Amino acid sequence: MRYVLKVAYDGTDFCGWQIQPNGPSVQQTLADAAFCAFGERVTFTASGRTDSGVHAAAQVCHADILAAVPPERLADALNCHLPQSVSVLASAAAPAGFDANRSAKRKTYVYRMYCSPRRNPLKDRYSLHIKGVIDISAMQRAGDMFVGEHDFKAYCASRSQVKTTVRTVYFVRVSRDGEDVCVRVCGSGFLYNMVRTMAGTMLWYACGKTDENDIAASLESGSRSLAGKTLPARGLMLESVDYGLELFGG
Repeated sequence: MRYVLKVAYDGTDFCGWQIQPNGPSVQQTLADAAFCAFGERVTFTASGRTDSGVHAAAQVCHADILAAVPPERLADALNCHLPQSVSVLASAAAPAGFDANRSAKRKTYVYRMYCSPRRNPLKDRYSLHIKGVIDISAMQRAGDMFVGEHDFKAYCASRSQVKTTVRTVYFVRVSRDGEDVCVRVCGSGFLYNMVRTMAGTMLWYACGKTDENDIAASLESGSRSLAGKTLPARGLMLESVDYGLELFGG
């Protein structure tokens, strides 16, 4: 039977979602939990691969499991064998033909920063410390330039292997709550390091290190030198994945 799961994880100590030879991955951690629970070798397929150090509030994945488990109880069965850094928030029977990766329509990521004269160790694990004040409206102006269908080659890590670097961004929204700043980006899909480099470019624009012409030229030419710095992974979180239907009930 094919199951669909919603998973949250703190990515700090993982090499990313996908199984890697150089460190623990979220995918392997789930597979180990399934083996402990059911004695099966299970492959978990996610909506997309989060990078090393990136967090997720609602990663969606599917898995084919032979054991007869009530769909709504699968989450509890796996959580008994998962570390504190990973939790299955919900589980259900997957709709016919469902594929967590291919069926995804939109993904939303959030990059978090906080503005403070001194760093806060209670925030450092999940956000980037910025000394001084950020011009939020300037960041929003830069973010608006990414909305639409563009070639994001300049915002992709050089070692990324994809058929095309063209992606559609549906919205970029910058918000502030006290010293906390959130950059929320929704798109059809994202390239390796894309959101982190977009956020870095927006931050550079707000600091006067780049301008509209540079951003426009980066999208036109694909030149990495025209885009801003790729921000650290710890500030990035996969917030949600939209499939155009309700997977886990109300």
